[in-house]
Amino acid sequence: MRINENTFLFGCKVVLVPYERHHVPRYHTWMQSEELQELTASEPLSLEEEYSMQEAWRQDQDKCTFIILDADLYKKSSEQTQCDREIGAMVGDVNLFFNEEGEKHVAEIEIMVAGVAVLGLTKITAKIGYSNSPSLAMFNKLGFIEVSRSDMFKEVTLELMVDDKAKGVIQSGTPGFSLQGKPVPS
Repeated sequence: MRINENTFLFGCKVVLVPYERHHVPRYHTWMQSEELQELTASEPLSLEEEYSMQEAWRQDQDKCTFIILDADLYKKSSEQTQCDREIGAMVGDVNLFFNEEGEKHVAEIEIMVAGVAVLGLTKITAKIGYSNSPSLAMFNKLGFIEVSRSDMFKEVTLELMVDDKAKGVIQSGTPGFSLQGKPVPS
């Protein structure tokens, strides 16, 4: 995680920030959910163990962990401290594992959205280049359907309606990718 210790990624809907010590209490609260533990193949940890895990991941050269923030919530809380803004806008995490021996530019990704209900997600869209067959195949397997094509940008727009059926497909079809549909304790 040393590689991303100062990396902040700003998008229209989400902001990715490095997983820091001040995120641990809220993250720990999420991970007390038995359902979320099952969906992410995680074991319950004490708060002290969660702090140790965060520090170990921060030092690990083969992992990058980002906390996902809801960009609107993050922007609305501009009067708060940076730490409080991040904590109030937390909705999940993204992990990259560089565990392909000899391949430093290959990573396995895990995405956990713990705040689907908080975010009010009803649909997820993805734009993928025509020639990106592996991504198109993966998103199709997850139940995304093509809704439009742009010859100008040479990309396909896919969408997935976030319902119980979609959550089941994602959770059963992609270890490490989970959507938590119940409200998350603040």
